Amino acid sequence: MSKFLIVGLGNIGSEYANTRHNIGFDVVNALVLKHGGSFRSDRLAYVAEIRVKGKKLVCICPTTYMNLSGRAFRYWMDKEKVPVENTLTIVDDVALPLDKIRLRPGGSAGGHNGLKDISNILGSDEYPKLRFGIGNDYPKGMQADFVLGKWLKTEEPQVLEKIRVSVEAIEQFVTTGIGPTMTAFNQLSVKP
Repeated sequence: MSKFLIVGLGNIGSEYANTRHNIGFDVVNALVLKHGGSFRSDRLAYVAEIRVKGKKLVCICPTTYMNLSGRAFRYWMDKEKVPVENTLTIVDDVALPLDKIRLRPGGSAGGHNGLKDISNILGSDEYPKLRFGIGNDYPKGMQADFVLGKWLKTEEPQVLEKIRVSVEAIEQFVTTGIGPTMTAFNQLSVKP
């Protein structure tokens, strides 16, 4: 049976709940919930195991805080013996508008500290990513406040729909691979 590691990036703690930076946690939570799984606290992460169309998915939300996500990624990838191409990291991205998600088989961290840490620990940035656009509607110098801020009430319907679409993208990734999933999802404009 094929095995996958699905990694949602975010920060633990109630002060970070429902913030733009925690969208990786939110997407992975929605995936696990949809497939009847539940998280347990384990080494370096909250962990849940689910099955999607005969594939085993080990889903983690690292408890190391965003900027040290690489340790949890590496530990669970090695422990579960998942090849790097069978991992998918879900992350927020200010370079993408709110209506977009973008899948790639590799590529730079783009200034994202969680991705930078994973790349440093792996010694490579060639690992699949699902980038969840959060937009960049903030004044100069206010990126940290924006990213760590909560979604606006007006954004919430679109965010919920994008979480649903992102879960579908993950399901397709594990069943048909990165190429067909990129074709199906990278050009979508997700509206509420």
